[in-house]
Amino acid sequence: MTDPEFDDTTVARVPANDRGSADAAASTETPVATAASTDAPVQYGIGPFSLREVIIGGVWLVAFVLSFFPLVPSEPRAVFSGASVWSGGLSWILAIGVPTVAVFLLALRRLSPQGIRRVGSLGIDQFASVAFAVAATVWVTWLWETVAIAIQYDTWTRTWVLWVEAVLMLAGVVLTVFAPIIPGLEQDFQDRPEIPAHRNARPVRAVVPRPRRERPAPAPAPTPAASEPAAAPAASVVADDDRPTERDLSATDVFAPLNDTGAHEPQADAATREWTPADESTQAHPAPQAFWALAPVERDVLDEYGTPLFRIGPTAWALVIEDRGDVFVIRHDDGRIGYLHDVSGVTRG
Repeated sequence: MTDPEFDDTTVARVPANDRGSADAAASTETPVATAASTDAPVQYGIGPFSLREVIIGGVWLVAFVLSFFPLVPSEPRAVFSGASVWSGGLSWILAIGVPTVAVFLLALRRLSPQGIRRVGSLGIDQFASVAFAVAATVWVTWLWETVAIAIQYDTWTRTWVLWVEAVLMLAGVVLTVFAPIIPGLEQDFQDRPEIPAHRNARPVRAVVPRPRRERPAPAPAPTPAASEPAAAPAASVVADDDRPTERDLSATDVFAPLNDTGAHEPQADAATREWTPADESTQAHPAPQAFWALAPVERDVLDEYGTPLFRIGPTAWALVIEDRGDVFVIRHDDGRIGYLHDVSGVTRG
């Protein structure tokens, strides 16, 4: 008997030497099915439906009719009056709505083989298994809550409909999830034609870590040719007596203003010295002078990103190693260096 999930068209087997055509057919998800074995046993049913499908339809019909009976009694001890599952918000979707859709798809598959044959990546039988399993979970959960409340408060908050619905949905799970292993019902799943799997149901592709981008190695420094003579060191144009001492006001000595007493080492006559480009750059850009500063109130000294590093205030002098006009570069006693952006009213020492 033809499998209900696929059409009745039998496609010829693909020759072994035409593998490319087979791969192309599989990639387009054309239902390339092989003919069922001619000696397979015949499956008899009730009209266009199999025995399992008829039983599933009967279970659903009873559950659907009972869903309109009161689930929550309007009064204590009431049995036939109250609100049904359809009046409990959206809970009816999982309790009875999803199984209803599954049963209609099972019927549509038999009556219209070219119609809907899957829900997403799930086949009709797979969707029915999920639908009845979810519905059974909902009803059993309500049943558990009802029994727990009855034990604690000695009152029943739901009617007999809950018990019957829970049993019916569990029967639906047996007829869908466990049917392939139940004698008499497993014929629905035997001798079905083989087709390429849906792309969402195929094995996943292997993944590999993304390669890390390597930084280019630095170019090697050029080496002088063996025939070229090494350059002679430049002759010093500053006399030994003109070399700065630790008491000179240099950029490397932040404590120079504190150590300066006004007396300096004698300098050579400018007329006797040779001019160098370094002298011009020194005169055009004088080295920054460090000084002490006293803030009138406590103010934050920030780092490059605007995060406070430490505070200065009127109780202690702060060492400014560079004056940038509207910003002071301040050095803390522990070596941290930050920026003071509010320099108004600062007393210079």
